Amino acid sequence: MIEHEGLKLEWLGYATVRLAAAGTVVYLDPGRYGVLDGYEPGDGDVICVSHDHHYDSEAVRSVAGEDATLVAFEGLNTHRIDRDVERPVDLPCEVRRVDDEADVLVDDAIVRTTAAYNDPDGPHVGPGGKPYHPEGFGCGFHVTLDGTSVCWPGDTDVLAGQERLAVDVFCPPIGGTYTMDRHAAAELAEAMAPSVVVPVHYDTFEAIEADAEAFVEDCRSRGVSAVLDE
Repeated sequence: MIEHEGLKLEWLGYATVRLAAAGTVVYLDPGRYGVLDGYEPGDGDVICVSHDHHYDSEAVRSVAGEDATLVAFEGLNTHRIDRDVERPVDLPCEVRRVDDEADVLVDDAIVRTTAAYNDPDGPHVGPGGKPYHPEGFGCGFHVTLDGTSVCWPGDTDVLAGQERLAVDVFCPPIGGTYTMDRHAAAELAEAMAPSVVVPVHYDTFEAIEADAEAFVEDCRSRGVSAVLDE
């Protein structure tokens, strides 16, 4: 667990992050690949889901508390998902759909969304040349709890404008293949200048293996504090 200015942050594996401050608990993309097996706290007030690949309805059920709100990207479509999942409307949560330019208050959390996609002319494309995450397929989340802001950019390349976000805690993906890699994430962290960086979305499977310790050292060499929550 990482603590910063009253905020408690846990990386639970893959893309899953738990945030807690001042009695409010937020989960970002809970589940997938067994990262929450045996984990059923039922304490989530706000549950954010960025896109189809990370949607796990069983995990949402396991972390949702009473009166939980599911903040789901508007493009999330269970008919495209080749896994056994429930529709968001069938879950025991209020559902709020958001685009990639939202700014909403959910309980005591300010939830903003950001664009998240792969450059079609960049390296993160499939064999047919289509981006793994085309523009409009998902979003990132910028969450403020009790005055502390967390940027969790989602499955994305580094995009123009990200460096201008005001961020206390930055949680970039560093696994490469489907997202920015550790080198690009370190460069972005330097430009953003957050108080602390906590990497996510790496080492879950071979395609996203990354040297997280080297990432931390790279950030520190750039004057940016970075820590691992493993």
